[in-house]
Amino acid sequence: MAHGKSTITVDEYSSNPTQAFTHYNINQSRFQPPHVHMVDPIAYDTPKPTGHTRFVCVSDTHSRTDGIQMPYGDVLLHTGDFTELGLPSEVKKFNDWLGGLPYDIKVVIAGNHELTFDKDFMAELVKQDYYRFPSVSKLKPEDFDDVQSLLTNGVYLQDSDVTVKGFRIYGAPW
Repeated sequence: MAHGKSTITVDEYSSNPTQAFTHYNINQSRFQPPHVHMVDPIAYDTPKPTGHTRFVCVSDTHSRTDGIQMPYGDVLLHTGDFTELGLPSEVKKFNDWLGGLPYDIKVVIAGNHELTFDKDFMAELVKQDYYRFPSVSKLKPEDFDDVQSLLTNGVYLQDSDVTVKGFRIYGAPW
């Protein structure tokens, strides 16, 4: 692609996910917007063509990274739910796992399970009964005040972007 401005068309159903799912599910054999083209998966160890950048995208590992066989690639994108609750111990374990991976760049975005990454949510939670999150009840505000800083082996994105190998990546956990 030549450098310059490109136009991104917003899907007409983007403001209503339920309507989008219904529309595409009824009008196509599977949920697939018309401007998205499916590709056949390739084996995890397939050699990368020269001049290409291979992204490995994962999510929902929920602190269960032991024994995962990761595909070859240049850039890892972990797009949320790398912990169960966002406890500092879980974040440290995940960060250690990231540190052992061979990718040139590792980009991390929080998901709805990283409770401690959402300061507003945690501020409200500490005012309430902890019956839903008993492990979180043991935390003091200073334990999770800057929990993102525990991610030293990757680039953490929260309403921010980074350019990696010429690709601009924007991350928002919302």
